[in-house]
Amino acid sequence: MDLAGKQIAVLGAGGSGYAAAALALSRGALVRVFDSGSPETLAAAVARFAALGAPLTSGETALEPPHSFDTVVVSPGIDTASPIARSFAAASGEFIGEIEFAWRFCDAPVIGITGTNGKTTTTSLIASMLQAAGLRAIAAGNIGLPFSDVILSGVRHDWVVLELSSFQLETITSLSPRVAVWMNFAPDHLDRYTTVDEYFAAKLRLFDYLGENALVIRKEESDLGITARTTTFSAFSTNSDLGYLAGDIVHAPSGRRFPFVGGELQGKHNAENVMAALAVADELGLDWDALVPAIREFQAPPHRCEKVALLGGALYLNDSKSTNLHSLESALAGQDAPVVLIAGGKNKGLDFAELRGLAARMVRECVCIGEIADHIAEAWHGVVPCQRAGDLGEAVEIARRVSRPGEIVLFSPGTSSFDMFNGYEARGEAFRSAVRDRAIVEA
Repeated sequence: MDLAGKQIAVLGAGGSGYAAAALALSRGALVRVFDSGSPETLAAAVARFAALGAPLTSGETALEPPHSFDTVVVSPGIDTASPIARSFAAASGEFIGEIEFAWRFCDAPVIGITGTNGKTTTTSLIASMLQAAGLRAIAAGNIGLPFSDVILSGVRHDWVVLELSSFQLETITSLSPRVAVWMNFAPDHLDRYTTVDEYFAAKLRLFDYLGENALVIRKEESDLGITARTTTFSAFSTNSDLGYLAGDIVHAPSGRRFPFVGGELQGKHNAENVMAALAVADELGLDWDALVPAIREFQAPPHRCEKVALLGGALYLNDSKSTNLHSLESALAGQDAPVVLIAGGKNKGLDFAELRGLAARMVRECVCIGEIADHIAEAWHGVVPCQRAGDLGEAVEIARRVSRPGEIVLFSPGTSSFDMFNGYEARGEAFRSAVRDRAIVEA
């Protein structure tokens, strides 16, 4: 696709913006970049984009387009309802996101994956599975590698596996995955969306251009009126195409079984991630038996129910990526042993009472941390013994004292980290360190 002489505006000076600008320049476009961040904060970015050949305008000057552009490419971190997005959309021929822009140059078929939780693990798993099958596959999108960088690499791929957030799906106008995967849905991102329905509608855009291509979807959420060839999965339902039975994943129509328990991935929520991957394998005509080693040896990305250590006979799992109640619910429901839970963090208005029944069944004891610690203890009073800890190190020490051999110490906060840490990654690293320090002492 030739963009020679086309005027392209890129909104956002982050990784996606840089990749989109580089791709547009490689196709002959005239590119300018705009970001409303302060000139002081963006000084290094200004130099970086200048070296690329795309001048960056920052601060208040960036809020108004200097002229009409043929295409505006917006980064996913910029709210499409923000002043800068609205002004550029009004003064452009078209307004699209970086995913849609890169899609127009992509020769490889795409597997598109969305959901509130489990997207990153499933995207990584599917890419690894395809690579193990001898296919040239790459994971990109919301997972951290901009789609535009995949196109710029010049490498011919058999498949591109895209993790797609609601922010990225808002701005597609033609993206048509060969296989679409819907992991799950729960309220989230209400700091960007005014209602849950608005967030749901953004996710549903995955299907706008699906046509008769394949859909893989969680059984409990499959009644979406999508006219596509559909495979359902669930570790909690008895009437899905792929289900969970006695530690195995079972393909109900054929009776095929895949051994799940004993692999690196833990819990029924991860069993659902594997089910989604196996459904994709079926769509691509891959043999399950040939995929067993790759899937069973696959390790979840950091901070997503990753194994940390066996301490005092209890297995410690780091699920710091759990930043909402749905992710906590999935992590708890997926365990097959009594849980000592470490939960809590920033108080962003979540009601832990919604999980009172599940906590009563799955949690033997809870250690509460952060701003929301008192709320958790009050919400679960009478059904789960709760202790409060002043910091994460103290929480791990309490969990070590109260846990028993064969149990799971699960760090799944259920809310964001910004009261104590600068992100879930730092929070997860702190948990890892606290556990491993005690494991060294125990050894």
